[in-house]
Amino acid sequence: MPDDAAKAARHLHISDATLRGLVGYNMKRAFNVISADLARTLEPFDLRMLTYTALTLVADNPGLSQSQLAKAMQVERPNLVVIVDELETRGLITRDRVPTDRRTYALRVTPEGALLLGEASRAVAHHENQIMGGLTAAEESALIATLNRIETSTTGGS
Repeated sequence: MPDDAAKAARHLHISDATLRGLVGYNMKRAFNVISADLARTLEPFDLRMLTYTALTLVADNPGLSQSQLAKAMQVERPNLVVIVDELETRGLITRDRVPTDRRTYALRVTPEGALLLGEASRAVAHHENQIMGGLTAAEESALIATLNRIETSTTGGS
């Protein structure tokens, strides 16, 4: 019986050595770790990565339209409406008609939204420090620069 248990344990290990040679695979694995920790970080604020992102963008860009926010977040407009509705229902943002274009809404953070965002942002900064704790400031800057370069690359086939 012990031989069977040892044999079963050996079969549980799955090698991903070939995949570990791929940048995209490593980025996805790192993203999974980061996003899971970020979800735990934002949970006490009843925020998710998307709602935190939207709230931050609205705070940084008062009067931003829903179309502009959807483009900045790279989400479809119908999906954004759900996010904006959630933030508005919670009293974190306002959605006001633009007088010159009645089809457009200007988004603004409420005082309550700004307060929550400040608290959540401090927690996110701590999360980032924990996740990136093994990197020097130069390595972190190089990583961000490299990721931005990949994002804006025209050779990516997008």
